[in-house]
Amino acid sequence: MDIIWLEDFIKLADEGNFSRAAEARNLTQPAFSRRIRALEDWVGATLVDRDTHRIALTEAGQAFRVLAEDLLRRLTLGRDHVREIGGTLSNEIRFASTHALSTTFFPSWLRSVSDGHEAGTITLIADHMVACERFMLEGKADFLLCHHHTAAAHRLDPAGFTSLRLGQDILLPVAAPSDDGSPTYVLPGNDDQPLPFLEFEDKSGMGRILQAAQVISAGSASLRTVFRSHMATALLSMARDGRGLCWAPLSLAGADMDSGRLVASGDARWHVPIEIRIYKPIARRSPSVEAFWSMVKASVKAQSA
Repeated sequence: MDIIWLEDFIKLADEGNFSRAAEARNLTQPAFSRRIRALEDWVGATLVDRDTHRIALTEAGQAFRVLAEDLLRRLTLGRDHVREIGGTLSNEIRFASTHALSTTFFPSWLRSVSDGHEAGTITLIADHMVACERFMLEGKADFLLCHHHTAAAHRLDPAGFTSLRLGQDILLPVAAPSDDGSPTYVLPGNDDQPLPFLEFEDKSGMGRILQAAQVISAGSASLRTVFRSHMATALLSMARDGRGLCWAPLSLAGADMDSGRLVASGDARWHVPIEIRIYKPIARRSPSVEAFWSMVKASVKAQSA
């Protein structure tokens, strides 16, 4: 069994599509499919249900995904531990962050936490929430920076990960203004003429939160999806162009709202209060990572005092 088969399998589970997963792994689809078949032959069970348009994992596949992620994480952590013993472990601190926070929140927050102290070499990977969770589960990132809502599920089990609240944000609907400054599209809309909706993909943490908060269904909004993306910046760009309304974090949409390029599409009942949180594995990491975590905890304590 080849370790890369595990990475292929996890990518397929994330994408739910052979062609997209193969492209992400820089393989042709036939070559990628052969790897998945080889893994299933090695396991001795069918891991993927291929009878649906969007592939799904079988019950055995769901169980093996957890095992595969745990194996990859243990290998990464074990390698880091051996490097630490051998004196070859770098002082790198690896962050995974959702796209929105990587540009709006991360730079100023990092500066405030380190406050002039040497924090090690910072590596930042910005991606959608599903990918960020995978980086953490596989041990490829030391920290995850993301938005959080209590109703929205995530894959970072409290038994293996701890977190701290760093701040707050608001997920709110926005649209381009009309000539008189009012929003072009105003919630809730009506069934005769549903409002064009710029929607988050399932991979997006924002989409997960918006669905869990049930603000759209609770307000009986009448919407028709015209565009989807996991990136809030892409949705906001379409909204500025007058293509529809979207929900976006205020931390990202605020500049456009201040300049008048975007306006709120509804009142506060359509708002979803959210937190900004940082996650870290409970298992001990490198000295640089642990030292940085101590600085984060001290910063949070000072802010709450």
